[in-house]
Amino acid sequence: MSLPDAQDKAIIAELQRDGRAPYAAIAETVGLSETAVRKRVKRLTDAGVMQIVAVTDPMQLGFARQAMIGIRVSGELEPVAEAVSALGEVDYVVITAGSYDVLAEVVCESDAHLLELVSQRIRSIDGVRETDTLMYLKLQQQSYAWGVR
Repeated sequence: MSLPDAQDKAIIAELQRDGRAPYAAIAETVGLSETAVRKRVKRLTDAGVMQIVAVTDPMQLGFARQAMIGIRVSGELEPVAEAVSALGEVDYVVITAGSYDVLAEVVCESDAHLLELVSQRIRSIDGVRETDTLMYLKLQQQSYAWGVR
């Protein structure tokens, strides 16, 4: 698939504003037919350019602790990143070129849950040399509009 064009980006921007917006309303805003919008959304989602999901506030769902785990690795990075990605509490994993080899954002029910996750499961993954847990005190901003700037 080629890079999204200006009309694709306009559709994405509308869906980022309101993921439940009817295709007819998006079509009117971006100047396309409803059928064209539907086809473009399907093409963008099929290609993995975007997903349409419900974004939640973990704190309001009973998850009392969010954290970013910095992981230093011995050996290959990808197997560690894959193993960390498979953990249910993990919602975001990146391989980095900085102080940490892998960063993982986690959502846990409690401090005890976070402790068990880090000390027993993440640190037991082959190749994990060291971890650093950065607990979130407050989520200041969470934006998903960066993709169409």
